[in-house]
Amino acid sequence: MQVKSRHHLRSDAVSDVETTLEEQLGVSPDGDAYERVEFENTDWEVILIDGEPQVAYFDDEPFLTVRGANVYEPEKQLVTVDSGAISFVSDGADVMRPGITAATDDISPDDLVVIAEETHGKVLAVGRARVEGSDMVGDEGKVVESLHHVGDDLYEFAG
Repeated sequence: MQVKSRHHLRSDAVSDVETTLEEQLGVSPDGDAYERVEFENTDWEVILIDGEPQVAYFDDEPFLTVRGANVYEPEKQLVTVDSGAISFVSDGADVMRPGITAATDDISPDDLVVIAEETHGKVLAVGRARVEGSDMVGDEGKVVESLHHVGDDLYEFAG
């Protein structure tokens, strides 16, 4: 991915991002340097916290990247999948009901969510919910659209 622009965030912009992540996910990022990076030929915009791509904008909404979610371990907006779903989710597949073992009740349709595996709690992907969290566990149907996953260009980007 070719970097189009890169600049440090002002303190008010840093505060906005931190507040949003605290409200959405219950996490408090803590870094000395926040840089916003825009790329050529893609909609990705990333915020590097101390040089690490820990926040990205999804439809103009800041949210943790897979790397950021593995650092800060959110407990809200969380969907947990079983071991059978790991390879599919890690390859960017949308998440289906049969693979989900749990989802937090604070999830509404169109919310951004973090997708983690149940054994070790490692985050595999970020997606957009299609249903309420309370309606995610079940027998059939696609319930989370994958937006970013382990191994994609955003994951591989090194600040």
